[in-house]
Amino acid sequence: MTSSLHRDAVRAFAYLVTGVLIGVPLLAALLVLAVTGVALTPLLAGLPLLVLLALSGVPVGILERRRLRLIDPAPVLPPGRATPHRTPVEPGLAAWARLRLTELATWRELAYTVLFAVVLWPLDLLVLTFAVVFPGAVAGAPVQLALTGGDTRVAKLWLIDGYGPAAVCAVAGAVLLLLLLWPLDRYARARAALARLLLAPREAERRLAEVTRSRARLVDAFEAERRRIERDLHDGAQQRLVALSMRLGLLRLDAPEELAAGLDAAHHEADRVLGELRDLIHGIHPQVLADYGLADAIADAADRSAVPVEVTAELPRFADAVESAAYFAVREALTNVGRHSGAALARVTGQYARGRLRVEVRDDGRGGADPARGTGLTGLADRLAVLGGTLAVTSPAGGPTVLSLEIPCLPR
Repeated sequence: MTSSLHRDAVRAFAYLVTGVLIGVPLLAALLVLAVTGVALTPLLAGLPLLVLLALSGVPVGILERRRLRLIDPAPVLPPGRATPHRTPVEPGLAAWARLRLTELATWRELAYTVLFAVVLWPLDLLVLTFAVVFPGAVAGAPVQLALTGGDTRVAKLWLIDGYGPAAVCAVAGAVLLLLLLWPLDRYARARAALARLLLAPREAERRLAEVTRSRARLVDAFEAERRRIERDLHDGAQQRLVALSMRLGLLRLDAPEELAAGLDAAHHEADRVLGELRDLIHGIHPQVLADYGLADAIADAADRSAVPVEVTAELPRFADAVESAAYFAVREALTNVGRHSGAALARVTGQYARGRLRVEVRDDGRGGADPARGTGLTGLADRLAVLGGTLAVTSPAGGPTVLSLEIPCLPR
């Protein structure tokens, strides 16, 4: 029990001492950033310093989560997560900063950083002074007396002029030091609990992150299952229908006249079913999308549209889920243009910039479209949301109708 208490006290002492050593320069750095940033703000030169001040909690949070292991070896974050922050979709420092400034974890870390620099480390120093420095100074009375060679004032309070009183002070200081080990450990644990409260991700954030990962896994599984169905239809049912159509055609050539008409009708019906199956396979996942990418797939969908479509899209290749979601949104939009808009012309533009895919479908129709009336876009919007994307439709009466989608992504 005693050895365990001593071990915990050593951990607490190390935690509080390192807090003081970090807190002093941290306070100075925050003051410099705040004063300089505010002073230079009228010249706009202070804005980067204020942004840096707002983001200062991120490295402090990393350091403090590591320092918590001095008190409790258990990780602050769930297994497999090194940070409560999300990974930026776009590369570069600017994208990282933009994402961090929108996260609640960043502002909690900043709140902890300010609290640490202004309140916590001075409180740590005060506790160390009363729990360690003062008893240590009293216990060191004989050493002080020997160094001065005469009388000495212990802890700046009591005048000691002999080794007898110095020995009494040494015993009293040692006892006091032992008695204060437990309060020192309790304070350090309470201090660490406060840090953990502010620096650990909230349960809602954990659930949201897990739901996001689960939805992404479901999208991947859906894409894989759709490709499997497409492959089975292409390699199985379609090939059998082709064989059936050829066989009916051959039988029709050699059949008696009374059977020829029936075989001819059956042959045409088989060709019709084969055409519908090919359209179904194309709708599941068009081969041009898999082979050539989103730009060519959009051009192919434009060629199939009932309304003339102008396409402007020079796009790199993206992940299968991104290309599939964008393609089906465009195809659904073109289907709605042909069925409901009365438009004479539609335009599709696609571009990729700053880590975001943007596609816009515009028509010159009558307008007044409402996605809530069963146009099929609601489900596509949900599918884009899984990828972190958005879908917006503007359609005032009289037109034009504009569908725009945006997906954060990286090229392959």
